[in-house]
Amino acid sequence: MIDKNKIKSLTQQFLLAIGEDPNREGLQDTPNRVANMCKELFSTNKKDLSRTAFSSSNFDGIVMVKNIDFSSVCEHHLLPFFGQVSVAYIPNKKVLGLSKLARIVETFSKRPQLQERLAKQILDEVVRVTKPKGAIVFVEATHTCMTIRGVKKPNATTNTLVCSGEFERPDMQNLFLSATKN
Repeated sequence: MIDKNKIKSLTQQFLLAIGEDPNREGLQDTPNRVANMCKELFSTNKKDLSRTAFSSSNFDGIVMVKNIDFSSVCEHHLLPFFGQVSVAYIPNKKVLGLSKLARIVETFSKRPQLQERLAKQILDEVVRVTKPKGAIVFVEATHTCMTIRGVKKPNATTNTLVCSGEFERPDMQNLFLSATKN
């Protein structure tokens, strides 16, 4: 649960700590804006997604949703990272409503996060809800902790890939990765 009053107070203290006057024009409403931002960035709908899986005994292909935009906050520096997630699975008598894949991404990205953990949590949730023959998740992201501070490499992206079941085979991973590029 987001404690907006505490965030406002701490933001005011932060502004003082960096040598700013929280009462000057332009900063007076900053504590409130930061509290609202935190509510937006770190609040998620934790709805039980298992109720949105549907029976599908006659589908034997791959279900894939690619280029799901997301943003999150790096837990090491509390700076944003953002990018796209592609998810695929091979149904085993159950399919998930397509928008639910985007909701799974949204659910796990709305907390201080590591990209590697984000990919694994998305995979684990798809597996939990659909119990597929295989699943795979690819995340490509830009981390502002690398682009605006530290090594300052603005064109660097980070890729993570996690898989289970039939997608553990290299030929299936290659099939998936080639499909994400189109």
